[in-house]
Amino acid sequence: MSTERRDGTRDVEHYRISPRRVSFDWDTTPLHWIPDEPTATHVINVLHLLLPAGERWFVKVFKEALPLVQDPALLKDVKGFMGQEATHSVQHAHVLDHLAQQRLDTEPYTRHVDFLFEKLLGEAPPFGAPIPAQEWLRFRLSLIAAIEQFTAVLGNWVLHAEGLDRAGSDAIMLDLLRWHGAEEVEHRAVAFDMYQHCGGTGLPRYARRVEGMAVVAPVLLWLWAWGASYLIRHDPQLAGRARYSLREHNRAVRRGLLPTWKELGSAIPRYLRRSYHPSQEGSLRKAVDYLATSPAARAAAGAVGRAALG
Repeated sequence: MSTERRDGTRDVEHYRISPRRVSFDWDTTPLHWIPDEPTATHVINVLHLLLPAGERWFVKVFKEALPLVQDPALLKDVKGFMGQEATHSVQHAHVLDHLAQQRLDTEPYTRHVDFLFEKLLGEAPPFGAPIPAQEWLRFRLSLIAAIEQFTAVLGNWVLHAEGLDRAGSDAIMLDLLRWHGAEEVEHRAVAFDMYQHCGGTGLPRYARRVEGMAVVAPVLLWLWAWGASYLIRHDPQLAGRARYSLREHNRAVRRGLLPTWKELGSAIPRYLRRSYHPSQEGSLRKAVDYLATSPAARAAAGAVGRAALG
């Protein structure tokens, strides 16, 4: 993994980012995988609505930008990042299939997410907007860097969220979230480094970074509130008797089932500091330690080893 010094040069640490082959068995995971906590369950379930399309989009944008990467160490990081994000997308899509099997159809929501990433943020600017190709690519890279700021914060939170364990949360879902969260912490600096490398120089590069966060923060909040509301309204076990409630959300926060508003909100001013670098987020050691013990990651590693011996 590489970090950027204040003078703009990159300090290369010998840490390799690479995707892990994992699989999860959802047969026994209940719809309310945090027992008796539909609001907390579905607020976290919004991840599954956003990530399959979102992380496919990350990979597509990075593929466009790969020819611009002149730093061999960054190129290795980026390719590892792309492999991890592609794997995340596939695994969260399997959760959507599991929700559908439990009579919670997410397609009416996810088709809007697909439209956002595939059309509004596609390879060409939407509606024929006269934006130069280089600027459009840089803008989308700035969006990914801003999104990754939040995924690193969420990843660090879930690795430390003992409240989820105390609540008796489903072990398979916890492993998925913590495996994914650990990899988000592991590659927390890559999207930022990619933007800094490809985003030009000086004040325009910083201004575009601010612009990316100014777009991402309110849009993510809106998508999350809309997604949680959708899931609760269409939850077959609730049968339309419940709605998303900020009071219930805050109660779940107090129980340690959701991150605090301060944890999420304070990520924004940190990111906007001129001297900021995402290597300051979370604990790489905590992430790597979890990845060494994750049941899904260990099972996949064992399968690969057995195949190699065979």
